Amino acid sequence: MPTLVIVGAQWGDEAKGKLVDVLGGQADLVVRFAGGNNAGHTVITGGKTYKFQLVPAGILHTDTIAIIGSGMVVDPKGLLEEIDRTLAQKPDLGTLKISSAAHVVFPYHRMLDVLEEEARGENKIGTTSRGIGPAYQDKVARIGIRMGEFVNPTIFEQRLHEVLAVKNRLLMMFGSEPIEFDALFKEYSTYADRIRPYVEDTEMFVADAVEAGQKVLFEGAQGAFLDLDSGTYPFVTSSHPVAGGACLGTGVGPLALQRVLGVCKAYTTRVGSGPFPTELHDAVGEQIRQQGHEFGTVTGRSRRCGWLDLVGLRQSCRINSLSGLVVTRLDVLSGVGPLKVATEYRTDGKSLRAIPANPWDFAKVEPVFEDLEGWDDHLCDARSLNELPTAARRYLQFIEDYTKTPVAIVSIGPDREETIVVRPDLIWG
Repeated sequence: MPTLVIVGAQWGDEAKGKLVDVLGGQADLVVRFAGGNNAGHTVITGGKTYKFQLVPAGILHTDTIAIIGSGMVVDPKGLLEEIDRTLAQKPDLGTLKISSAAHVVFPYHRMLDVLEEEARGENKIGTTSRGIGPAYQDKVARIGIRMGEFVNPTIFEQRLHEVLAVKNRLLMMFGSEPIEFDALFKEYSTYADRIRPYVEDTEMFVADAVEAGQKVLFEGAQGAFLDLDSGTYPFVTSSHPVAGGACLGTGVGPLALQRVLGVCKAYTTRVGSGPFPTELHDAVGEQIRQQGHEFGTVTGRSRRCGWLDLVGLRQSCRINSLSGLVVTRLDVLSGVGPLKVATEYRTDGKSLRAIPANPWDFAKVEPVFEDLEGWDDHLCDARSLNELPTAARRYLQFIEDYTKTPVAIVSIGPDREETIVVRPDLIWG
């Protein structure tokens, strides 16, 4: 049962897309299980840069089947633009399938996302305004429109009439103009016509592949601390990007998951609002931001940058039952100088072993740092652990020792080739 789950071990943006691309060539199926086009994966290979928001990054491998799972919410217009853009760059892609149980994002979701965020005043969450939260709200409220309904013209017309009546009342309560049914139905029926060939009941397809012993890679989006239940609530996303979400968003059972890799940066970043104990507001933070090109794939927003938070990372290892860590962007720390990592939180004279559940308590913690030696060498030419500077190897060892989780892979550059596999036995078993 060679199955592998890849999740973000921090607040997202850990370069999971590159890892999915690297390992996707070894997989028969790559299944994304959560989120929408509020998450972005960038893959650089063959001199080209590919940006994915909904399509699993494994699609670049022609023999791989890429599946948008039932746990996702899909903007049809955005999906078609992404498919067309990727085909223009690379005409020979893998096969794409979309779960009939995935939910559809409509313009009223995006409008409500903006209006609700504005209504929060100074307490904004920092959403991407892509309508993801409102789409998941509809899913929970049991009024969402799923892909299987969307691509059925008769059912879609009926459901859109029902839902739009409710949404227009909400929009008018916010002081916004209602959406006209005919124009919306006509536009989105056009999208449905193009998407229809991709839609099927993928749950049994994935289950059969697992049972047959095919290699199945489950692709996560965002990160563990944006999880709706396990994250730093309320500054979280609306889905479950932790490893358990691979079951919720695809229909496989937990015993079907053999390996879990958690992707983490060699430092920490965060987008949007919320506590960030190790954040740097000085020249070092700006240096990391510029060297790491830390600007959002989806929004273009500058990411907040800080030292590696090992307290949070150790908690993420536990939440996700990580088999191994994938440490990315180690190269970004070259030339930064002496490094720091947070090994403890303190508040009110007490030591904390994990991120507090209460966000207001988390906002008060003070990190305790350990000083580590930095390095000046460029790392992009290294192809084995032994070719890295001694200080870089010690840095990785410190992460392993503290989290009690082995480092399986190290990324020392954005290109597919700039990857060091340290423990192949931790990947597919």
